[in-house]
Amino acid sequence: MGSVERIGISIDSGLRERFDSFIARRGYTNRSEAVRDLIRDKLVEEEWTGGKKEAMGALTLVYDHTSRELAQRLTEAQHKNHATIVSALHVHIDEHNCLEVLILRGRGDEIKSLGDRLISTRGVKHGKLTLTTTGKELT
Repeated sequence: MGSVERIGISIDSGLRERFDSFIARRGYTNRSEAVRDLIRDKLVEEEWTGGKKEAMGALTLVYDHTSRELAQRLTEAQHKNHATIVSALHVHIDEHNCLEVLILRGRGDEIKSLGDRLISTRGVKHGKLTLTTTGKELT
């Protein structure tokens, strides 16, 4: 981590009030840490949208396991992509519905492509991919 530097910014009073309310709801103790987190968030987004750097992702899928051959198709897709899928968690929501959480690691563009394919699999009720960084380049 580099040395800490003090900077100043100009901001509209209404926007500052909304920001102060935001950081209070989130539990930040000061504006500086909140601003640092917002900057990191944008840098992480830029890192994985470029697609060429290693990224991590969490993919959640909700589906009805009785849907014709869906569980088998999802399992086969996971086996075909075993190098990208680091871990999988399967939860039985009720008699019919399941939640799967897959932890993915690889190039950002590859993770996004795999996530899109699994989410769009016929029979998946809902899916969401959250991409993040490995943290190697963040301070």
